[in-house]
Parts: sequence; C-alpha cells; structure tokens
Amino acid sequence: QVQLVESGGGLVQPGGSLRLSCVASGFTFSSYAMSWYRQAPGKERELVATITFSGYTTSYADSVKGRFTISRSNAKNTVYLQMNSLKPEDTAVYYCNSEGRAKMGLWGQGTQVTVSS
Repeated sequence: QVQLVESGGGLVQPGGSLRLSCVASGFTFSSYAMSWYRQAPGKERELVATITFSGYTTSYADSVKGRFTISRSNAKNTVYLQMNSLKPEDTAVYYCNSEGRAKMGLWGQGTQVTVSS
C-alpha cells in the first residue's frame, strides 16, 4: 500500500523558513520523480516543485523560484522542501506526490503552512 506522509508545516512569520518532509512507502521511491503541490483556501491545487528520480534535475513554479529548494534522499525514501523568505501568499496545505498518483487523484493528508505575523 502506497503511503506518503508529509510533515514539517506550522505557523511562521513573513520572511521566515520551514523545511517540509515527505516519507514514502509501498513503492520503489527511487524510480519516480516526486513533486510538492499546494492548495490555498478557495484555490485549486498547484504544482510547486519537481525533482527527478535521480535528484539531478529540479523545476519550480515561478512564484517560488529562488526561495524554495526541493531535494530527496533515496536512501531514506524522503523528499524535502526547504522554504525560505516565506510570504503570506505561501499559506496553503502542502502535499508531496508522484505525477501518476496526482493524475489519479490520490493524495496524502498534507501539512499546513501558515505565514502570518
């Protein structure tokens, strides 16, 4: 059974940092590209960042480029999202997922990030 467990969210002031983690199980993690998505209240879920299975290539939404960094440890079956210079508009529930599971509408519980003073 595939499981993706996100953690690391919380309340942070504007300009602050958070590091999200996502531990995967139930599939061959090292064979899949992984992404972070987010969904703000009243908005559609959006793709934030993607990392290839090897970790050598990453891509980012324009809104987070230069502030967020995606990384992975295939030894630990974990993907990370380092978020710096956070803004109130980054407030959302953050999810990790593979493209295939995302297209099938299969999601974990996510982790809430709130940026507020």
